[in-house]
Amino acid sequence: MTKRLMSAILVAMVLAAGGGVAAHHSFAPFNTEIEKTITGVVNRFEWTNPHTWLWVDVTDEKGAVTTWGVEGMSPNYLSRRGWSKTTFKPGDKVTAVVRPMRDGSPAGMFVRATLADGKQLTFGAGPAQ
Repeated sequence: MTKRLMSAILVAMVLAAGGGVAAHHSFAPFNTEIEKTITGVVNRFEWTNPHTWLWVDVTDEKGAVTTWGVEGMSPNYLSRRGWSKTTFKPGDKVTAVVRPMRDGSPAGMFVRATLADGKQLTFGAGPAQ
């Protein structure tokens, strides 16, 4: 009986641990109550799973450059809405609205963006023509 109980506990622990691994991450690091606008030049756009990343070099009023990391949705989600791995290209000027990190680090969750040519990008649609 003791071996059977111990086996059941072990199986339950393994299943519980596996559930946590499969869970999606939390939005807790982001301040979802506010939006911050950043303007800069695209450093790179990472078309990677599970989330895309837009890296923007933002120059402040003193000329110092800070690279912001902007987390987006998955490539699969975005490609179904007209986005591609070339939606943002290095050197593109961009104004992005993000939900900033709570800890003040230069990063955030993508809300929307405007390219230099006026194209608007949201999670609902890719570049407007």
